[in-house]
Amino acid sequence: MQTNGSNYDVIIVGAGPGGIFSAYELIKQKPNLKVAVFEAGHSLEKRRCPIDGDKVKSCIKCKTCAIMNGFGGAGAFSDGKYNITNDFGGTLYEHIGKQKAIELMKYVDEINLAYGGEGTKMYSTAGTKFKKLCLQNKLKLLDASVRHLGTDINYVVLANLYAELCKKVDFFFDTPIERLELLDDGYRVHYGSSYADCNRCIVSVGRSGSKWMQSVCEDLSIETKSNRVDIGVRVEIPAVIFSHLTDELYESKIVYRTEKFEDNVRTFCMNPYGIVVNENTNGIVTVNGHSYEDPEHQTENTNFALLVAKHFSEPFKDSNGYGESIARLSNMLGGGVIVQRFGDLVRGRRSNSTRIEEGLVTPTLAATPGDLSLVLPKRVLDGIIEMIYALDKIAPGTANDDTLLYGVEVKFYNMEVDIDDNLETKYKGLYIIGDGSGVTHSLSHASASGVHVARQITSNM
Repeated sequence: MQTNGSNYDVIIVGAGPGGIFSAYELIKQKPNLKVAVFEAGHSLEKRRCPIDGDKVKSCIKCKTCAIMNGFGGAGAFSDGKYNITNDFGGTLYEHIGKQKAIELMKYVDEINLAYGGEGTKMYSTAGTKFKKLCLQNKLKLLDASVRHLGTDINYVVLANLYAELCKKVDFFFDTPIERLELLDDGYRVHYGSSYADCNRCIVSVGRSGSKWMQSVCEDLSIETKSNRVDIGVRVEIPAVIFSHLTDELYESKIVYRTEKFEDNVRTFCMNPYGIVVNENTNGIVTVNGHSYEDPEHQTENTNFALLVAKHFSEPFKDSNGYGESIARLSNMLGGGVIVQRFGDLVRGRRSNSTRIEEGLVTPTLAATPGDLSLVLPKRVLDGIIEMIYALDKIAPGTANDDTLLYGVEVKFYNMEVDIDDNLETKYKGLYIIGDGSGVTHSLSHASASGVHVARQITSNM
């Protein structure tokens, strides 16, 4: 551990994809730079969720969630999907241009392949027949190329990147930054009773750092504007029901506009032959999913999220607080994540263990049988039900009674921070990147934002 007053050329706060690729590009462009990365979570090899399905069956609310925090960020165990597209995943292209955004995402893909991802498959919606099928059923399939690493190969890539970076970069794990101070000629980060100084600072704290990011913006008078929160459920079905889509596209991002309220409902984070998992965000247990590239670790189920985006206008600004309150209600009723059969939901009854055990879908997550209608707002739930019936037209069986719905799934987005086209704040040398900026919402966009800022820094040196 460095002593007080250690000076760095660049300090990076957060070791998620944005922070990792910032460090990678900084050292590549300027090998002699003095760079430090501070991360609130564990190093990669220490990131282990205690849920084993035997002794520990549900979230025990660890002080630091190994799924959400640590080297690799929240994306380390979320299936390793890198979507190369401007259609979703963030608005990075609004800052740096569409062509440059795609070029940077492809560059990130090349790095992933070079560090252990070789041999993994790139999927694409180009020329697919499913676009027509979706349109015929009032659904829209978004365009994307998808590199699927899988949680297992993604771990290998991250381990190889760390092995390379740690030779030239100082990493501080389990070291949350408590305060970011503006100096006359740079920045100071405070951690515990220590601090370190730098000429330039890159903040890449991800969605889990949203509250900290908001406090930094308040302290430094950096303007922000309200973003959105996505609320919904994770659907689990037999993999064969969606296999005609997933075998060709792997992940299909499908949007449906509801007839009742004209809300957009979308699929998100599709995991063929995957598992459903808990995640802990600021002490709140929500649900997510991932899958493996190795067939030996795959299941007979596919899972994906159905999300409804909620935007708020004056006077209400706390979109994340709204999502948190719904998640807390789920935690209060179910002790964590609730699971319900689709047939029970539409019949207005609570699921119980017997009906789930007798169903055709074997749950991959130990969750509490319950009633999602007591948790989710009616408008959101109505939209999800409509979407399931719409998906049933292109993937018959989606609306089966035994389809499992886990709730709640909430995607928190940071307040969108006021940054320029270089992702720099009004303070020269202070950059906000990745999902913590409110600009990116995906592995590929966050990684690309890190490369972009690193190049900006080194080109100006």
